[in-house]
This record gives sequence, structure tokens and C-alpha cells, in this order.
Amino acid sequence: MRAVRSSFVFSALVVVAGLTWTSRAQAYRPFDGTDADVADTGDFEVELGPVHWYSQGDAHYLLAPATVLNLGLVHRWELVIDFQNYVGIDQPPGEARDRLLDTDVLLKTVLVEGSVQGKGFGPSVAAELGPLVPNIQGEQGFGASLDVIVSQHWRPLTLHLNNWVELSRGDLQPSWFEGLIIEGNQDEPVRPVSEWFVEYDSGSKRTSFSGLVGAIWHARDELDFDVGLREASLSGERATEVRLGLTWTLGIWDGH
Repeated sequence: MRAVRSSFVFSALVVVAGLTWTSRAQAYRPFDGTDADVADTGDFEVELGPVHWYSQGDAHYLLAPATVLNLGLVHRWELVIDFQNYVGIDQPPGEARDRLLDTDVLLKTVLVEGSVQGKGFGPSVAAELGPLVPNIQGEQGFGASLDVIVSQHWRPLTLHLNNWVELSRGDLQPSWFEGLIIEGNQDEPVRPVSEWFVEYDSGSKRTSFSGLVGAIWHARDELDFDVGLREASLSGERATEVRLGLTWTLGIWDGH
């Protein structure tokens, strides 16, 4: 089974590498949460963080890469595959230096089309759900995830509220995540963004608080660049992350 997973991950990385050398793509970068929208039918979106820097307590890591792959399957539905490769800068006791974590295969659907899709002035509602698959050199077993997203777009401001429940891999202990993404004017080439969330893990009895500030540069129709600085408190232990990345869209087939 490990060999099969390794082969799948290697193939996915090859696809990402090929796209970044030949041809819109954070969780909607640079965030942990997402928005109530999906990729257009036939579009393949790559959300790529080539290298992130992350520290927690006395441990320091590079996330190389942090990746989300989105494929627009049919109208209002997309397939989401994501993973993050943790490389230990200091060798943490009892941990492998390289660990492929947060490996998920999810489906996302727009339940209510609204202001984000340009359909009236009301909120857009979406759901993202599916299995959490075993990590490589991390948590084993399967889990499950359900995120209900409500987004509201006004010209100067866009909000995305994430209501997220997960069952952890293996022991299926529930955790809860509530997050709010705030975006500035999307008509501007560069817009400020932020994200604020609280998370409770019933297995570890740990409550986490996090805040992110950053910016998104809309370089052209199919390409965005992003930067973010995240500070978190994990039951009193400080964590810091610097995120740099891009979102790139490639049309695979004509959705019409």
C-alpha cells in the first residue's frame, strides 16, 4: 500500500512540475480555509507554495511544496487533491525528516450560487467533503472531512466563512474549525487579505488560535501570486509560518 501511495504522490508532483514549466490555482491560497466557488468545468487549477517556512516551538520546517490541485469536473463540482511535504530543518526527536502530510482527496460543490458567482447580491454556499487518506511518515489510517463555506462578495470587500468538521485519521476523533477570510477589493491588481480562525481537537484536547495577514497580486487572468504571514497559538505554544506561492489555471477541455 505504501508503494502505491508513493507512486501516486510522485505522479502528482510530476504533473505539478510540468504545469509550472509549460503554462489560476490555500485549503485558496494563501489561506487554510477556502471560498464558496469551484474551478470552471475543464479547468485545472494549481495552488502551489514552492517553499514555506514553518516553526513550532523549538522545531523548524520547510514545506516544499505545499500543493492543492483542483479540477473542474462538471458545472458546480470540482475534485480537490492536496498535500504538504514537511522537511525538518532540525531533526525532531521521533520524527522522520521528510513527511508527506495533510493528504486529502475531496469533492467540492456549490450548493447556492450567489454574489461570488455574479448571481445576485446574496451569499454563495458551498460544501467540500471527502476522505483524509493516510500520510507518508505521518498519521496512518483514514479520516473524513466536511467544510461548509458561506461567501459574500461586495465590490470593496469579500468574506468567506468556513465551518469545518474533521474525523482524524485512524482513531476518528472529531475536531472543529471556524475561520473567517477577509479580502480587499478584487478589482485592484493587489489586494490585502487576512484570515482568522479557532480550532479545537477533541483527541489532543488542544485549542488553536491563528491569524494571517498577506496580499494577493492578480498578475493576469490565469495567474495570481500570494504572500502571507501566519502566527498561531497551539495550546500556548507559538507557531509561525511564512507563505509564498502562486495560483495557476490551465484549460484542459472546453467546458461548454
